[in-house]
Amino acid sequence: MATLSPSTADVFQSDLGIVQKAIASGVTDAYAKKKDSHWALWITYCASLSLDPFLRHSKDPVPYLQVFGARYRDGRIAPRGNAVASKTVSDAIRSVGQRFASLGSKDPRYDSVGNIDFRISRQLRSYTKTDAPPNRVKPVPITLVIHALTFAFHSRPSAERKAIANLICIAFYFCLRPGEYTGTTTDDQAFALDDVAFFLGSRKLNNDLSPDHEIEAATAVNLTFTTQKNGDRGDVIAHARSGDPLCCPVTSTVRQFMVHRREFRRRRVPYNGKIKLASYYNLHNVRVPIKATQITNALRWHAGVLEPTTGIKPADISARSLRAGGAMALLAGRCDSNIIKLLARWHSDAMMRYLHQQSLPIFQKLASKMFNHGSYSFLPTDWVPSSVATVG
Repeated sequence: MATLSPSTADVFQSDLGIVQKAIASGVTDAYAKKKDSHWALWITYCASLSLDPFLRHSKDPVPYLQVFGARYRDGRIAPRGNAVASKTVSDAIRSVGQRFASLGSKDPRYDSVGNIDFRISRQLRSYTKTDAPPNRVKPVPITLVIHALTFAFHSRPSAERKAIANLICIAFYFCLRPGEYTGTTTDDQAFALDDVAFFLGSRKLNNDLSPDHEIEAATAVNLTFTTQKNGDRGDVIAHARSGDPLCCPVTSTVRQFMVHRREFRRRRVPYNGKIKLASYYNLHNVRVPIKATQITNALRWHAGVLEPTTGIKPADISARSLRAGGAMALLAGRCDSNIIKLLARWHSDAMMRYLHQQSLPIFQKLASKMFNHGSYSFLPTDWVPSSVATVG
C-alpha cells in the first residue's frame, strides 16, 4: 500500500471493502456471531496464558489449540459452563484457524503438507467416541399432519392456525428443513412467492396474472431453491396432487399462496414475489412470519392428542421431524431410496440408515422373510469371508 498513489490506494481500499462485505454476506448473521464468539473465547484463553493470540512466537502452536479444545470440551471456557459435544469443539477450533487465515496468517491447524495436524484430529476423534448418543427427533407420521389440517380448517379456524397447518403439510411432502419453510422478519432463507410455480397440466401458470380459479385448480407445484443455505441454487423439487383435497402438497401450497395474493388485491398493491410464503396476516392486517417454534408447538400439541394412537410423545418431535416424516412415508411406501434422497436432497446414505432403524412396518416382516428364504447353498468354489482384514 505504501507504494500506491493516494488515488490508487483509495480505489484499492474501496474494492477491498466490497470484497469483505461479499465474504460477510456468504454466511448468516447467526453463523457469523458464533464465529466471533469463538474468537472472543480464544482471545480470553490466550490472555489467561499471557500468549499472543496469533502465536507468532510459538514454534509449535498445536498444543495451545489442543488445550483450548480440551477446556472448551469440559466446559471450563464454554459460554454456558457445560461440557460440549465433539462437533462443538471442532467448530471452535476451526473458527480460530479460519480467523488466522482471514487475517493473512497461517492456519495453525494444518501441518506442512496441508492436512489437519494428527494430534488435533486424533483428539477430536477421541471426543467423538465418548460423545453421548445423538438425540434424534422422531419422524412425524401423516396422521399428525392430517390432524393439524383438520383442526385448523374445521374447528375454530384462525389465520395463524391455517398458515401453520399449511406449512406443516408443505414441509412434510417436500421434506423441508425448518430454515427452508419458516423464518423471522430478518431471515432471507425461507421460500418466497417467486420460488413457487404452479402448473395446470403441462401449462405453467402466472403467479400474478393467472385467474384465481386456475391457480386453485393447479395439478402440480414446484419449489425452486434460491437463497436457502442448505440447497443447491436452482434446484427444483416438485409434487403433483395427493388425491386428498386437504392433505395435499399442491392444495396446501395453493391455500398459503392465495393468502398473500388476496391480500395484495385487498390492499390494491402490486404483486410482490419477495414476500415469504411462511407468513400470514393478523387481525390488524399486519404480515407476521411463521417461526419454527410455532411449528414445533403445534406438532407437539397434536402429538399429545394422538399419543394413544401413534405412541409418539410430544417431546420426541419438533419442526425438524417433518423432513424425516415425509421421507419415512416414502420409505414405508417402498419408494426407491434414490428417489427419497433426491427429493430430500441427501448426498449420503446416513439418513437412510436412520430411517430404516425407525421404521416398524419395514422391520415387521424381516424375520419371516429371513426364515422363509434363509435356506441356500453354495457351489464348491464359493466362499464367504469370516472377517475383514484391516490395514494399519
